Amino acid sequence: MPKRIPPLSDIQVKNAKPKASEYKLSDGYGLHLLVTPTGGKLWRLQYRFDGKQKMLSFGAYPVLSLADARQRREDAKKLLANEVDPGAAKKAQKAIQGEQAADSFEMIAREWMVKFSTGWSAVHAATIKERLERDVFPYMGAKPVTEIKAPELLTVLRRVESRGALDTAHRIRNHCGKVFKYAVATGRAERDPSVDLQGALPPVKFGHRAAPTDPKKLAPLLKAIEDYQGSFIVKCAMQLLPMLFVRPGELRHMEWTEIDFEAAQWNIPAEKMKMKQAHIVPLPPQALHVLDELKPLTGHSKYVLPCHRTPLRCMSDNAINAALRRMGFEKSEVTAHGFRATARTMLHEILLFPPDAIEAQLAHAVPDRLGRAYNRTQHLVERRKMMDTWANYLNGLKAGAQVIPFKQKAA
Repeated sequence: MPKRIPPLSDIQVKNAKPKASEYKLSDGYGLHLLVTPTGGKLWRLQYRFDGKQKMLSFGAYPVLSLADARQRREDAKKLLANEVDPGAAKKAQKAIQGEQAADSFEMIAREWMVKFSTGWSAVHAATIKERLERDVFPYMGAKPVTEIKAPELLTVLRRVESRGALDTAHRIRNHCGKVFKYAVATGRAERDPSVDLQGALPPVKFGHRAAPTDPKKLAPLLKAIEDYQGSFIVKCAMQLLPMLFVRPGELRHMEWTEIDFEAAQWNIPAEKMKMKQAHIVPLPPQALHVLDELKPLTGHSKYVLPCHRTPLRCMSDNAINAALRRMGFEKSEVTAHGFRATARTMLHEILLFPPDAIEAQLAHAVPDRLGRAYNRTQHLVERRKMMDTWANYLNGLKAGAQVIPFKQKAA
């Protein structure tokens, strides 16, 4: 009778060294550790089924410990005792898992984005992807779409609402609804559970976007931004936004390749603009200074203002508004988007720039007095002068210069 090979110990497995060729360390009953020349340690089970010698792979050490490998050996022995081939059972389980993964919410959502994003702007596509990856996939992305019910989706939305992003929660519900409808249309779901959540979230009150248009109120805000003690990248974003008064999404998606330092301008491609028109933003010296300070910190990233978690994504859509709240400014006082109204009003009412130049810099798709459509170079010379004057004016307010009163309307 052959002598029983003693089982392996944890120390033996841990200390097994690679050799010129692969070799096995047996634990008995068909289980062995295969040690490769490159140092890999792989658990294998040799067994016989239907008169044939077969091999089953369990996994690699140390992810799979000796105790784990022995448990899998026992599971395989139970299958053999019931005349089930462990290798065939493993393949069947993988196939089931593969089908479930293909029908998971995340897989269907990514498929939906690929199919429909061709009609979206680059900024819109990136925003939807960012919202789903940050707020939905970590919590229900791996779950089969057919198993997701309204209460589970509501829990995801409540998490977003709890951080003060109610509007984003409503938008995410809308995104998820479109994913579910796509799953229904492609035969992978029976219904859209998001329709059961109508009225489950408080309504968003879409009033005007708060904006300080009185210099006496704008000055302390600019000073507070200058003294901000939070993220330096967020501080730079808050310095640039009043100065350049672009849409917050356009600022967040600013890329280093779009900045022309020599020409002192930011060239925004058409696909990133709301009106699908390429746009030029003249950069005053103050904006170039902020960008110079950012370059050593984020110059390796695609984005000028990257996400604090990964340079592969731009800053969160709520970062600026959240910073304004932390500084003590209420939503009724100022919002990130409101800086556009601030500039529009004060440039015309205080600094007396003509509406055509202001509207052109705001990238509003309105024709000029001769009926010509907006183009990116329209009023560019005047806009450069206007942007320099505006940046100097903001600097004066921040430094405590005398406030210029609103011009008086003719009686």
